[in-house]
Amino acid sequence: MIGYRNSILRLSHYRRCLRQFQELGYTRVFSENLGQAAGVSAVQVRKDFSSFGLVGRRKGGYIISELLDKINQILKKDKIEKVILVGAGNLGSALLKYRGFEKESIKIVAAFDADPAKTGKRGDIPVYPMEKIFSFVRENGIRVAILTVPESVAQDVGERLVSAGIRGILNFSPVTLRLPERIIISHINLAVELEHLVYYVHAGTTKAL
Repeated sequence: MIGYRNSILRLSHYRRCLRQFQELGYTRVFSENLGQAAGVSAVQVRKDFSSFGLVGRRKGGYIISELLDKINQILKKDKIEKVILVGAGNLGSALLKYRGFEKESIKIVAAFDADPAKTGKRGDIPVYPMEKIFSFVRENGIRVAILTVPESVAQDVGERLVSAGIRGILNFSPVTLRLPERIIISHINLAVELEHLVYYVHAGTTKAL
């Protein structure tokens, strides 16, 4: 599972690199060029592509537009994925303002918060009270949620999201959620990541984290 997840992460990174090549006017790319841009070996690129059935031409490399179409299909980027955000505090508000998600075919369509003072609208995104999560998720077919609530309520909110039908959670709360195995969870602890970075800086290593 870990190996497969790493392959998916690299595939997503290849996609960003391919888009950059395309923006620069390139129509074809070789595994050596893509590997250099992505920070991996050409062998790793070919191995990853082979595992997903992506093939190029021996002497002509890969046609970027075709490769992007196939990667988009694999990563489910051929359509907009609607997600919700729970916790409209400082971090949540910053994520609501971020427009980079749209480039990745991801759109935050609504946010939820327990504080009535935070409900209303943040730009063009509505912020609803928590009790509306169940109906909104089910009526709009939402499968993914971003969690930016305090540690003290993260587990409870996570369970409510699962009950509502959420299948994947991007968790920014500084706590490990204990949810059913069928739920896909990505934990992002900014404090821990910064702590690791500070350690490596003071340790004097140049090895990539």
